[in-house]
Amino acid sequence: MKPFIGLILAFFICTFSIEVYGQSITLKGRVLDRESGEGLEFANIALLSPSDSSLVGGGMTDLDGRFEFTSEPGEYIVRAGFIGYRQEYKNVNLGDKPEVNLGNFRLQSDTEALDEVVVEGVQSMFESDIDKRSYNVENSIVAEGATASELLGTLPSIQMDEEGGISMRGSGDILIYINGRPSNLSGDDAESILAQFPASSIKSVELITNPSSRYDAAGVGGIINIILKKDERRGLNGQAQVAVGTRDKYQAGFNLNYGLEKINFFGSYNFQDRRLFTESEAFRSANIPNASPFLDQDGYRVNRDVNHFTRAGFDYTPNENSTFGFYAQGNFRDRTADNILNQRSLNSVRQLDSLFVRSEDDSRTSFNVETGVNYSYEFDTLGQQIFTSLSYSRDERDQLELYDQLFFNSFNEEVPENFLSQRNVRPQVSDLYVFQLDYIKPWENGGKLETGLKGTFGFWDRGQDFFQTDQSTDFREVQNDTISDNFNFRENVYAAYLNYGHTIGKLNYQAGLRGEYTETTGVHANSNQTIVNNYFNLFPSLFLTYDLPGNEEDLRLNYSRRISRPGIWGLAPMYRVGDLLNLSIGNPFLQPEFTDSYEFGYQKGWGSYLFTGTTYHRRSTNVQTRVINLQDNNVAVQTRENAASRVNTGLELINQFEFTNWWDMMLSADLFYSEIFGDNIEEGFNNSNFSWTLNMLSNINIRNVANFQIQGNYRGPIVLPQGEIEPMYGVNIGAKRNIMQNRATIAVNVSDIFNTRIFRITTEDARFDQRRVFNRETRIGTVTFTYRFGGFRDRNGRDPDRDRDEEDDDF
Repeated sequence: MKPFIGLILAFFICTFSIEVYGQSITLKGRVLDRESGEGLEFANIALLSPSDSSLVGGGMTDLDGRFEFTSEPGEYIVRAGFIGYRQEYKNVNLGDKPEVNLGNFRLQSDTEALDEVVVEGVQSMFESDIDKRSYNVENSIVAEGATASELLGTLPSIQMDEEGGISMRGSGDILIYINGRPSNLSGDDAESILAQFPASSIKSVELITNPSSRYDAAGVGGIINIILKKDERRGLNGQAQVAVGTRDKYQAGFNLNYGLEKINFFGSYNFQDRRLFTESEAFRSANIPNASPFLDQDGYRVNRDVNHFTRAGFDYTPNENSTFGFYAQGNFRDRTADNILNQRSLNSVRQLDSLFVRSEDDSRTSFNVETGVNYSYEFDTLGQQIFTSLSYSRDERDQLELYDQLFFNSFNEEVPENFLSQRNVRPQVSDLYVFQLDYIKPWENGGKLETGLKGTFGFWDRGQDFFQTDQSTDFREVQNDTISDNFNFRENVYAAYLNYGHTIGKLNYQAGLRGEYTETTGVHANSNQTIVNNYFNLFPSLFLTYDLPGNEEDLRLNYSRRISRPGIWGLAPMYRVGDLLNLSIGNPFLQPEFTDSYEFGYQKGWGSYLFTGTTYHRRSTNVQTRVINLQDNNVAVQTRENAASRVNTGLELINQFEFTNWWDMMLSADLFYSEIFGDNIEEGFNNSNFSWTLNMLSNINIRNVANFQIQGNYRGPIVLPQGEIEPMYGVNIGAKRNIMQNRATIAVNVSDIFNTRIFRITTEDARFDQRRVFNRETRIGTVTFTYRFGGFRDRNGRDPDRDRDEEDDDF
């Protein structure tokens, strides 16, 4: 606690010894089609310097064509653009007003060179900032009717493994945020969390590959921040959606917003009922005395997942300086699964020695709630403000696994006395409290200070009661005390940070330092052990950006230090028994992993082409990695260990092309070299390889026909201490069309059209070689219907924005 108390004192000294100087101005407006008067969604708004037309800031319009962003005082050129339309410009002088309404930009369709083909604007998804990349996914056609996890799999730099784990740039420890906060929704892994959010509920996704000190230090691979939809327009607005997919996949939901002068209410409900199958194969060869040299396995699993997700809240603005917000959300989940696993032991000539047929009936119900409040206050119009938030979430789950196992001899004859029945009851509970306080203070000379405190307090309780019936128990159910177990884990993280940024000519810099004190306690029932691990660490960061003379051209250099704390399932020393010949267990003595991350980037725009290139280098110590040990009874046990170090060095290239007024494309490539050193675990546990990922997203928008989208990706091999994860690729396609006077949309898509996203992993060890294949259902066809309704009208039934002149009085 002492280090945290010192950080608190430093925070308040910095906070209350500062005077007010700087300011920030809000710019608002709308982009319309000149002929129809309809708002243009996802149009680009650029704030340009009058001296050299270099990009200073900007934003993107929402579904109604409205935009809002902030800027510093000064003279600027505002450019509104939408592919397929002529650009419009306005000169603006931002003075001492806290808010400026730029009025309407009425864009004229540019169709002179298109002959008989008339096109709509291509909807850009990608934006780059000093410390993050933002993908606007509201208009992602290939993710219509999908879950959040399936949506993430379509984005550049992101890869998914066979268990739903997420990695970026070859690093697998990713921190998942929902609306800027860590989530405690139900699930052992990231996919279980993300599967509860339909893609239709997501507005944008932020990829923070090298977070600064103002973010949590956890997550060596970076942070994925998912921004949920929340409208703020006046009056009643909403959207309803229904989707039907192949092989029993159904989704329905709605989003509502009701905005008044000082208060804005929002709410949503989403329902999912989805069936997914998984096919698996495994082949292992080993040299173990008194055991068959080969093990051949195949399995088939069907999951049915039923989700009810609801979210509601309000934002109250009593005056122009303060805002109070409240939200609450809940998820009710019912998941069932049936699994058949065949395990064949083969002799030296690969003939049958014996066969186990293991069937599983898995049912789980979960309930989780999350609620929070936030408050922000602007001391004046100069931009000095304070923000605080408090959230709480609780997750409860009851899971029952039933197993029946039949045994067949070398003649493929059943041996009834070797019948085995098992029952595993797995209750789980977790609580998470998050408190945050942030203070921002700008100066007139361009400097800005950010400082804050954060406390994250989590508790997880995992248990299982395992019962077995076989010949040794006279076919009576008896509890197995070795596998029956309980592990609870408490982790408290106290943090404080200080960032200072400044602009000197064309150089922008931001330097920061974050301190985090961690208290952890794990209690293991079977060993009667209490494992305490407390530590304090400092995490510096540095970001430099230099604006080059060219249009929209800059250089970026940054550094940060990160930590990866082991989670509950990496720590819990409890056996997972779905496959008795391939077990997994946690390691309660697993230590945190530390990473130093360096990046150097270049970005430049040439009219219809934008290029971003980034080289990066990461060095990690105490690397948490999966290790498989083959026991003398031919049972493989997977656990987690700390390897000595790992090095990732790579080059990421992102290219955005606008070939014509009706066709654009984004191509990205990530090439990296990985090397892991695990001699501290076992001799020979060193490995390295060169790998790469490729991603392509293309839009073709033809008015009065449809909008088309194609997305594909390729992921090269991923290195492990004992082998590698083999390459994988896939292609998604989709089309959508506006109907009912643009109030509704119908979309059709097919994911993984070639059915090639098959996960393969090879393991090589002194005692065995193993190859495993997981073919999860990824080729899915979906039809989605979306209807939008509502909109603010004045008392005469008119839309005031359409009657407002281009040259608004406030401009």
